[in-house]
Amino acid sequence: MLHEPSAQAGKDNAADYKMRLGVKMFIFYTLFYVGFAAINVISPVLMEKPIVFGMNLACTYGFALIIVALIMALVYNHMCTKQEGILNTDESQEVDSHPSKEDK
Repeated sequence: MLHEPSAQAGKDNAADYKMRLGVKMFIFYTLFYVGFAAINVISPVLMEKPIVFGMNLACTYGFALIIVALIMALVYNHMCTKQEGILNTDESQEVDSHPSKEDK
């Protein structure tokens, strides 16, 4: 097996954007989960009520938590990749517009 050093990634121009987006998504998901916990604490009998396809609210909400987390991961990846592309293109254009010492 070859054990080579990892590739250097360089500066992440979208780090601030990714952090803000991640915090917003975390807060949204936390509130969504708090709703689940609140229903269990305030009215546990409500969790027994059939909602969709004969599944009770507990199962439906649980599946919703999983599905929302997966969708949020896909959205986060898409939005961050798009923002990285925009910021990296802007930086590469700035680098190309400045002549290097070798060009002189």
